Order: sequence, then C-alpha cells, then structure tokens
Amino acid sequence: MTRSDLVEALAGRFGQLTHRDAEFAVKAILDAMGDALVKGHRIEIRGFGSFSVNRRSPRVGRNPRSGESVMIPEKRVPHFKPGKALREQVDTRTAEILARAPNKPV
Repeated sequence: MTRSDLVEALAGRFGQLTHRDAEFAVKAILDAMGDALVKGHRIEIRGFGSFSVNRRSPRVGRNPRSGESVMIPEKRVPHFKPGKALREQVDTRTAEILARAPNKPV
C-alpha cells in the first residue's frame, strides 16, 4: 500500500472527508511520527506496533568492486516492531488466504 492508496482508503471509508482532507490528515500523522523519531522518542500504537530508533555501530565494510576496506560510520535507523494483535491478524488472514488459493504447480 502506498501513501496515495492510504489517502484513497481513508477518503473512501469516511464519506465526510474530502480527498484533500484525507491527504492532509495522512501527511500530518506521518510528519508528526517522523518528528517524534528525529527527537529520539518512541511511538507506540496499541494493537498495531511500535516505532523506535536503533543505533548501528560504526564498522568496516568492503567495496564489492575493488575489495578495499571502507569505514562505515555510525548511524541511526528507524525500527518497527509489530504488536501482538497485528502479528496474530496477519498470521490468521494469511493462513485463510493460502487455504482458499488453488494449488499451483511448482
């Protein structure tokens, strides 16, 4: 699902929202989440999951072309951990879809 798909789904589900309002709402939520992560905060959405920032230590890597060693600096990356309800929902629905799908020859 892309950002525009999310806007379409939101506008479709809530008839009182115009496409522009739905787009504004999605942008506002994503901006707020990004700002919180930049400030080092953790975001927890009950039943869905949590977002946090992980630190990756500096390390030595290799240039695949030349084989020469390259120093890779420390960086901070966003991390998502799904909540229990989301994990169970995905597992259950995936199993249902696979059970209904016709067997495809390998």
